[in-house]
Amino acid sequence: MKKKQWQGWGPGEQAEQHYLVQPRALAGGGDVRHVSEFLRASGWRDKSKSGGPLLMESPDRTIRVAYDPYVLPGGWTIHGKANGPNGEWSAHLGRQAPVEIVAGLTDALTRPREAHAPNVWAPLQEQNWHTRFEGEHYMATSPDGTAWMQYHQGADGSAMWWTGAQDKQGNGWTANFTPNTPMHLVQAFTTELAGPDPVMRPRGRVPHSAQIRTWSVSVKPSQLSAWQQARITAARAATWARNSARSTRPRTGARPYTPAGSARTRR
Repeated sequence: MKKKQWQGWGPGEQAEQHYLVQPRALAGGGDVRHVSEFLRASGWRDKSKSGGPLLMESPDRTIRVAYDPYVLPGGWTIHGKANGPNGEWSAHLGRQAPVEIVAGLTDALTRPREAHAPNVWAPLQEQNWHTRFEGEHYMATSPDGTAWMQYHQGADGSAMWWTGAQDKQGNGWTANFTPNTPMHLVQAFTTELAGPDPVMRPRGRVPHSAQIRTWSVSVKPSQLSAWQQARITAARAATWARNSARSTRPRTGARPYTPAGSARTRR
């Protein structure tokens, strides 16, 4: 990198133009490192090949997260192997699915499942999405009509979760989850899908859509780095806490009782 590109960084660094985009579902894909760096900080292995698509693997090797922009239609694939009572499952999300929404699902892969029963529709209803039955399907649409979530029941008995966002020009993305995708993961996804907060995109990466609203903001490179680092630090701290709790957990198996003074048998 040329030296002149670094001029102004530090105490006198120059701010760069970014945009806050709302609704977030139509903000475009964003930087995939928002997903991958969090997983890496959570102890996931980077199995990507040089110059190839992204591939991350969970510490227990039961779940893989991949992003491939080099094929059509391309996008995200999350695959979970059969594990005990849980069957095999998968999720596929289009390339223009915002990374902040994708991270709703992938971040949840790194956390223990909560005790309460998940409710996929609750985060949508809290943000005033319109929920209803449409034939055999259950459907939710955002207040502006640009995003949806549907539990789709086919005539042959097959079922899946179908979701996405689209503007009036036809720009957007779709995603689907197999019906046995763990419900707490789908709920984590819908929480981010319906999130009211805008997301940030750099200049030149804002979709051309009449359905979005944007606000121009000036951001210093050091601010961006600090925000990204805070997310990574939080992932590392949570991983350390879980590993520490696991290592200090008392063993459930008791040692065999040996009466005091008893002689040991030599082989």
